[in-house]
Order: sequence, then structure tokens, then C-alpha cells
Amino acid sequence: MIEALQYEFIQHALLAGILVSIATGIIGSLIVVNRMVFLAGGIAHTSYGGIGLAIYLGLPIFLGATLFAVGAALLIAALTLKKRHRMDTFIGLIWAVGMAIGVILVDLTPGYNVDLMSYLFGSILAVTTEDLYFMAALLALIIFVVIFWYRDILAVSYDPEYARLRGVNVTFFYTLILILSALTVVIAIKVVGLILVIAMLTIPVYIAEKLSNALLEMMFISGAIATLFTLIGLWFSYTYDLSSGASIIIISAFSLGLFLLLLYIKERRKINP
Repeated sequence: MIEALQYEFIQHALLAGILVSIATGIIGSLIVVNRMVFLAGGIAHTSYGGIGLAIYLGLPIFLGATLFAVGAALLIAALTLKKRHRMDTFIGLIWAVGMAIGVILVDLTPGYNVDLMSYLFGSILAVTTEDLYFMAALLALIIFVVIFWYRDILAVSYDPEYARLRGVNVTFFYTLILILSALTVVIAIKVVGLILVIAMLTIPVYIAEKLSNALLEMMFISGAIATLFTLIGLWFSYTYDLSSGASIIIISAFSLGLFLLLLYIKERRKINP
């Protein structure tokens, strides 16, 4: 794959993969710790409505998906903050309606014939310079927010009631985490697509969780693992001429299976030395 690095689209793909991997490592850790995986899945699929809206209005895809995803995050935050027991109902409804809106708007767009599969399963080789700027800006924002409010985010993530007693604005940070999740989902769609984005947000984090003792450590490790999986996945897809998004997830899933096997062997040795 070394000779392919001379091509600009390969360089863009590698940079995009690294930026998105670090972002998903950080936000994925927050999603898992706050038990928001299902919420992130709802936002991911709802963002398809934003893709349809952008296509229908002739707007940049990232802009339409971002506006729709952030809107969905705000709506989900408002609906689930005080009614966690009805969360699955709200998420399922928003999920379905968002995708339906996207499909209808694409159908209503005259003469539109672009392959929508790229948004479902990713198109990392089509990343533009503008996309990279957007990804870099979002990653910088995520890092700033996590560093600036780390103690508050940590308190809200592990014990929201205690955080509330300490005077932490739990509603604000709950909503903030959802908005950052929505933005991360949007940029990850470019790499692995909205169908596979949850795997990218959770598989590296699951492994990192077993290898770390603190939230910040988990973010670092999961970001590094996600980057490694992305680079190996890109090499695999380039070598065997396969879909890049699916290749990244297959490598991630295979690695998770291997990791779980090693954990099982380790536990067995402790029981039977």
C-alpha cells in the first residue's frame, strides 16, 4: 500500500481515518460509560433524514446531516432526560421517522442518481479537503470540551445524582454529550457509514475498558485502538479491493473476538494454574 500514498485520495482517507478514530475513541468512551449506545444508534439513523434534506435542497451533505443529527440529539435529550423508562420508544420512533424522511426527500429529488449505499456503508476514499477541515475542527472541539469540563463530565457519567448534589448542571452535560455524539456520528458516516457507525463507537471502547482504570485512560486507549483498526482495515480493503467501511468493522470485530479469547484463556489459567 506504500506506493498508493502518492495519491491524494489515499492521503485524505488515511487522515480522515485517524481523525475520526480519535474522535470516536473519545466520544465512544462517553457513550458507553453513560449507557447511550442505543441513543447514539438512533441519532445515526435519524441523520439519514439530514442527508435526504441536503440532497433535496442542494446543500452540502455534511451540513444537512449535522443539522438533522444535532436536532435529533436535542430532541432525544429533551424526551429522555426525565423519562428514561420510555427511552426505547422515543428512540425507535425518531429513528424510523428520520430515515423515512430521508428516503422520501431523496425520492422527491428530480434526477438524483448518486449511489446512496456510500452513506449507509461509508465512502472514505471520497473524503475531500473540506471534509478533513470539518473533521479536524470537530476533533479539536471534542478535545477542548473534554479537557475543560473533564471533572464535571466524569461526575455526570458515573454518578449523576452525586454530580447534581455538587451543583453540576447534569442536564447541560447530558445534552452536551449527546450533541458531541451526534457530530461524531456525522463524521464517522463518511468513514464507515451510518449502518456500521455504532460498531466503530463501541468495539474499541469495549477493549479499552478492559485495559484501563480511568475514563481519560480509556479515551486514549480506545482512540489508539480505533486508529489501528482503521489503518489495518484500509490496508485490507486496498489489498483485496473490498469496501473500506465494512473492512474496518470486520477487522475490529475479528480483533474483539481474539481479545475475548485471550481474556478467556487468561481467566482459565487463573482458575487452573
